[in-house]
Amino acid sequence: MTLTLNKVSVLRFKQPLLNIDTVINAGEVLSIMGPSGSGKSTLLNAIAGQLSAPFSQTGSIYINNECIDHLPAFSRGVGVLYQDPLLFEHMSVGQNIAFAIPTTPGFSKRLRNQKVREMLEQVGLEDLHDRPVQTLSGGQQARIALLRTLAASPKVVLLDEPFSKLDTATKTHMRKWVFEQLKASGIPTVLVTHDINDTQAAQGHLIEIQTC
Repeated sequence: MTLTLNKVSVLRFKQPLLNIDTVINAGEVLSIMGPSGSGKSTLLNAIAGQLSAPFSQTGSIYINNECIDHLPAFSRGVGVLYQDPLLFEHMSVGQNIAFAIPTTPGFSKRLRNQKVREMLEQVGLEDLHDRPVQTLSGGQQARIALLRTLAASPKVVLLDEPFSKLDTATKTHMRKWVFEQLKASGIPTVLVTHDINDTQAAQGHLIEIQTC
């Protein structure tokens, strides 16, 4: 799996914010740093298919050599992890993860629940299956948010300042855990951050951008 940003520019009122031309291979993390307003999160919106006026995009975005520029967001296979976990508070941990698993013929509720339990067991969180999400710590919620993202079988994952609201000790652990999961899954990833420690933990290519 690869993500290709082919001479991509994001614009605001037709004025360019940033330009990027690169390829992110399976299991690689591209880190992007830059000042507020330089277009970092707007680039993620472009990849996810969520740009809206006054923003626009030129150039082309490919996943596995397929141009996705004209696909709606729900058809792109792009998962996004934000600063806030955005879990459904009326659901348990297991229900949150199960919600993201694509519905396919013959995939019963029992099989769906089995897959959720397997995912939790693989990362040592099986005891959280039936817990209400509002009873979890910030670090636990962040881990469940990533598992929910991975449950959707994304082709690409976008990380928008995902560690910024965690305390220092939790942040260090979460960085290591998140990047291990993404690399093990072979998913090309784009990380937007203000923290150089995030980029060092990602161990990938770093692009530092400036306003145009």
